[in-house]
Amino acid sequence: MQDGLNILEALQHIDPARLDYQAWTNVGMALKLEGYGPETWEQWSARDTARYHPGECLKKWQSFNGAGTPVTGGTIVQYAMDQGWRPNSGPDAEIGWDDVIGGHGDDLKVIDSAWLEEKDIPAPPEPFDGVKQLTRYLSLLFDSTDNVGYVTESYTTDDGRRVPTKGSYDRTAGQLIEALNKCGGDLGGVLGDWDQDTGAWIRFNPLDGKGVKNDNVTEYRYALVESDTLDIARQYSLMLELQLPIAVMVHSGGKSIHAIVKIDAADYAEYRQRVDYLYTVCQKNGMEIDKQNRNPSRLSRMPGVTRKGKPQYILCENVGCDSFPAWKEYIEGLNDDLPDMENLEEQLQHLPELAPELIQGVLRKGHKLLLSGPSKAGKSYALIELCIAIAEGVPWLGFKCATGGVLYVNLELDRASCLHRFQEVYQAMGIQPRNPDAIDVWNLRGRSCPMDKLAPKLIRRAQKKGYTAVIIDPIYKVITGDENSADQMAAFCNQFDRIATELGCAVIYCHHHSKGSQGQKNSMDRASGSGVFARDPDALLDMIELEIPTQTRDEMLNRVTRETCMQYLKNCVPNWREEISQDEECSHVSLLAACERLLNPPTYHFLQEQIERNQRPVRFRTGWRVEGVLREFAPLSPRYLWFDYPAHKADETGILKDLAANGEKHGSIYKAQSARKEKAKAAKLSKKEELRNALLFANGGENCTVKDLAEYMGAKEDTVRKWIRENGYAIEKKTGHVCDATSATE
Repeated sequence: MQDGLNILEALQHIDPARLDYQAWTNVGMALKLEGYGPETWEQWSARDTARYHPGECLKKWQSFNGAGTPVTGGTIVQYAMDQGWRPNSGPDAEIGWDDVIGGHGDDLKVIDSAWLEEKDIPAPPEPFDGVKQLTRYLSLLFDSTDNVGYVTESYTTDDGRRVPTKGSYDRTAGQLIEALNKCGGDLGGVLGDWDQDTGAWIRFNPLDGKGVKNDNVTEYRYALVESDTLDIARQYSLMLELQLPIAVMVHSGGKSIHAIVKIDAADYAEYRQRVDYLYTVCQKNGMEIDKQNRNPSRLSRMPGVTRKGKPQYILCENVGCDSFPAWKEYIEGLNDDLPDMENLEEQLQHLPELAPELIQGVLRKGHKLLLSGPSKAGKSYALIELCIAIAEGVPWLGFKCATGGVLYVNLELDRASCLHRFQEVYQAMGIQPRNPDAIDVWNLRGRSCPMDKLAPKLIRRAQKKGYTAVIIDPIYKVITGDENSADQMAAFCNQFDRIATELGCAVIYCHHHSKGSQGQKNSMDRASGSGVFARDPDALLDMIELEIPTQTRDEMLNRVTRETCMQYLKNCVPNWREEISQDEECSHVSLLAACERLLNPPTYHFLQEQIERNQRPVRFRTGWRVEGVLREFAPLSPRYLWFDYPAHKADETGILKDLAANGEKHGSIYKAQSARKEKAKAAKLSKKEELRNALLFANGGENCTVKDLAEYMGAKEDTVRKWIRENGYAIEKKTGHVCDATSATE
């Protein structure tokens, strides 16, 4: 399965034994969403022999019925990356997973190499004390209980190179320092003699004492920065100028400098991310890095020994920034790409032109729009309608649109379904495709990745296209972080800003409603997750479904029946006007009866079938109100739409304006119902007052019967009896006198 290549590859790099139950379940849900079968989940789960139970996956699989916020294939990729995996990227890869927006761009270049002033390299101390050098190195990098890996022995390869052996790794820094203090200057007596032409090496991260591979590293404290191509003085100057957080810098005794840089990563995944960033900054600023040094178990040159008669020695220690986070903030702060501050008085005299409107009264070019709504609102269809409206220059949901090129980023549908939808919507809108070449579709189902990695790829591919708008559908496929976290969603939404700024186009995207009834909420509060979603875009259009009463739906169906009957009568009965009265034209029942009388049986049968066909879309038609929250324009009056699959159409009947959403007290129908209830309540209170007055004055105010009250109030006795029951009075059984209900019952 080509679309799922990255997902399956990532799955093979996840150890199920390292996941908790929820994460294991997430893997299953993601596989099902991306179109795989339960056997894939079963085979992978079987690798966790301690927890695996045959048949458990299939049983759990059957309970995965979708969710409002689905778990996607990106979750699998993230789990793999958390365990240290990085996908291979190549020139043919449409999407790589290692492009992080804001991390690998030219904005990380902070040094103009033409103006770099080279610094003199400190000479080795005289006399040269190798024991002191190594002791200081160990004290700077290790705790006394840390196991240290080092190598003094080497061997010759087939091509004549001298390379280090595996070396020693079972002694702690404390043990080595103690031995060095007692060795009387005999470094070889502590470590073993080394080849004078080759030198010696040491590993800069602590080990577990069981080996020298990456898995044996116990803490990811440091990384090695080294270059074999630059002049050594330039290496030294660049490292200092970049303010690298260097714990110790060692002269290799050859043509390079080894900088041991503070990383202090929590785990291997973070170590790789930080080292990637470190190396990228170095390369952007003119330092070609030996990328083989990425591994945390890598060997570096050991200070204190000689190599071809030249010492390997410490050049400096604890220079640059104090920590990796502080250094990263320093680098990004040097070139933050923020604009200069402007004086308002000057700007008011030369106001810049506003960006032209893309959607009249709603959205400008270069701005952002969020379309929110529940499932089944046809949001994707609405966005496809918008693509067509921009390309063909026709209105969208009743709004006029400027023409231009548009990119539709499809993250949810398979390629064939997406393209068929465009054709269906064109037909439903009644538009002949005159400018379909203005629409580009980027089908990324199964290949989508987090937005911070997708954005730079989108920008690169769209840079020269001149799009007026980029539409991303839907965003749940590319959300990075917790959608309920304001700071994480702010960072996520910043990617849309970057796309809009870099491409100079509008960015339009859709998001789903939260769970539950939405009618009692404001339009800004209906989108799922953090309020950032509603507050970040320049324009928010929210779709909410309106409840269509059965009576209203029946009337729409009856109207279809009347219109279809009239069409048949006009076409098939020449003298239909003489046969049908105006009153009959207003009744679907009368018209059906007239058609049965005037049409021959086959034609009447065809009529019934045509009525059923015409009624079908009306039966499933849904009504929607579109509300807007706009930053650049005046408040938006609600728009009322029918969703007649597969397109939205304006409500020209005015029916929807009087309807309310689920949980909402709105519309003329609700107001009329409320008015009737209030009127009835007032009438009831009034009648109670009338009865009270009648009891005071009828028959002199004593022992009033129903007959007495009826004569006094000018009403029938049965009506008075009803009023008595409804207003808290009763009739004594023995005397027939009217009294309070607590005293007697009829």
